[in-house]
Amino acid sequence: MNLYPSICVSTDGIYRENSSMRWIASPKSYPDAIAEAGGLPLLCNENCPEEMADFCDALMLTGGSDLSPSLYGEDILNETVKVNALRDSFEVKLATEFLKRKKPILTICRGFQLINILFGGDLYQDLVAQKGIHHMDPRLRHSVHACEGSVLSQLFGTEFNVNSTHHQAIRKLGRGLKATAFSPEGLIEAYEHESGLIIGTQFHPERLTGPYWDDRTPNMAPYFAYFIQLVRNESKKD
Repeated sequence: MNLYPSICVSTDGIYRENSSMRWIASPKSYPDAIAEAGGLPLLCNENCPEEMADFCDALMLTGGSDLSPSLYGEDILNETVKVNALRDSFEVKLATEFLKRKKPILTICRGFQLINILFGGDLYQDLVAQKGIHHMDPRLRHSVHACEGSVLSQLFGTEFNVNSTHHQAIRKLGRGLKATAFSPEGLIEAYEHESGLIIGTQFHPERLTGPYWDDRTPNMAPYFAYFIQLVRNESKKD
């Protein structure tokens, strides 16, 4: 194992004005959080999912656009649902390859929802329309309750605040996943897989550490340190 575990970081794509070239894009906060925890972040694109899964020690599935409801057998609910079919197709392949190899996966927001879908779960497509809940506000901080014994509770206690920038959420939890934190409305804010190899949050911990952190929430650096140590421990078994 390398001194710095290599973490494949999923990315988005953008098209610059007046250009047909697609640019690979990622908020800097994702690789920053991995690097600060002692990992080596490697941004990926839609090429070579099998090779990336072979090469990298673990996967971080990041946030971004909405997942297509077709992935869980539904049509698009309304105009708030904005999907990226290219990213959906690639990330399904990428996540599947890491799952086949039983390598650790850290999921955030969209990535949190994607793994849930791959394990047979589904989503609320629009929380405002379906539940009357508004969680899409980067200025907002709300409390979560972390279950006793969960990774989050061990690191931050059972009650703490997080950010909130999502309009979708897990409805039915996928097989093998255990909900480990909840919003005041009862939405699932975190889970852990029964294998111990997958942890994830609906909120954005990468925006709650380093230069992005403020004192309204815990500094989430220990969460990323936990994941990197998990990756190191798993790599030693190979």
